[in-house]
Amino acid sequence: MTTPRIIKKYPNRRLYDTEISSYITLEEIRQLVLDDEEFEVRDAKTGENLTRSVLLQIIAEYEERGQPMFTTKLLSQIIRFYGDSLQGFMGGYLERSLQVFLDQQQQFRSQLNNMLGQGPWSMLNDLTERNMDMWKSLQQGFLTAAANSVRGTQDPGAKKKEGKS
Repeated sequence: MTTPRIIKKYPNRRLYDTEISSYITLEEIRQLVLDDEEFEVRDAKTGENLTRSVLLQIIAEYEERGQPMFTTKLLSQIIRFYGDSLQGFMGGYLERSLQVFLDQQQQFRSQLNNMLGQGPWSMLNDLTERNMDMWKSLQQGFLTAAANSVRGTQDPGAKKKEGKS
């Protein structure tokens, strides 16, 4: 197991990569993400982990340029989950959903490169059907976990009341 690369963030908002002993930009941190490099951004003074806030800053900058990935409606829906009883499930659900999407994308690219006697539309239809089945399965698992969580957080005195009736 390798230790993550440490990036120190200074009060002047400069980022210092301790591995290469040089200041780097947000774009270079983005490249670390693209290269699947493990890293942490730490406050140079306190040592506090700032990785999430730096990644959110990169996303915000990219959302401001060009065509945004997140619609206003999607962002509003995400905000609504903060403070909701299902907030804890949402991050994992989004992470698994994105992983399913990435797996399907990789599979699609692989099949596209290996097309042998099958037309592209037929292959796309097959892939879409498999993708829909995986999504349904993932959503069913999420709904089951959410229902179990809600049942576990219901009024604990409800069972006592039922027993006395």
